[in-house]
Amino acid sequence: MSKSMASRLTVFLLVSLLLTPLFLSAQNPKTIKLNEPNKKRGLPVMEALAVRASASQWSTQDLSAQDLSDLLWAANGINRPDNGKKTAPSAMNAQDVDIYVFLKDGAYLYEAKTHSLIEVVSGDQRSLFFQPRPPRPAGAGQPGEKPPVPGQPGQQPPKPGERGQQPPIPPTGGSRPQEQQVMAPVVLLLVSDISRFRGGADDQKKEWAALDTGIVSQNISIFCAGTGLGTRPRSGMDREKLKELLKLKDTQLPLLNHPVSYKKQ
Repeated sequence: MSKSMASRLTVFLLVSLLLTPLFLSAQNPKTIKLNEPNKKRGLPVMEALAVRASASQWSTQDLSAQDLSDLLWAANGINRPDNGKKTAPSAMNAQDVDIYVFLKDGAYLYEAKTHSLIEVVSGDQRSLFFQPRPPRPAGAGQPGEKPPVPGQPGQQPPKPGERGQQPPIPPTGGSRPQEQQVMAPVVLLLVSDISRFRGGADDQKKEWAALDTGIVSQNISIFCAGTGLGTRPRSGMDREKLKELLKLKDTQLPLLNHPVSYKKQ
């Protein structure tokens, strides 16, 4: 073998060694094995229902590994290992609802069979669920504020010929600046894959998808109520960017999301 050929072979081997970890990483995404779920915790069902409420503020404290494990199992985990059936029923047992878990370090797919998280994309993507609130237009009152009624103190009566016309609403201090919502440490995205339904027209499949997603959503809400966590079901999200980010198929529909955190003190 000539020196030039040996040199080229050495370079090729070095490059191969450098690229191998990257190739293996792409082929074998990061997997997090979750703790065994604690099935004996929390309030009795009726007490959990009595205290269920939708949270509007979020703590930024990370959920513990055990709380995250229990949350996902309660949401849509396997509770009958002998036949693979789940805590949430689904139409024709299609098991169409997948849960994507958005954390500070990345987005993961919850795999119920192994009770683990599989990384889909790295990096904090939670802002796709928490958009800045738009500024309130000048003169618009506080949410829920009724428009003034002519004749009330502080209001000018209508001029002759203007009967029935409302005077302009007085300004309330102008528009407010944009404010960024505090992001919960965990956001669960519920995605239904309607291709898993056997038979039925697309409209029917979408109805089943909505029903199945609602059941998983309620599981999340009741678990959080029974364990002292805060959550609320939400439909607001950047669907197009999420579909692109997660590489979802046309049959995979992002329907609801649940921010989850400890209750803000």
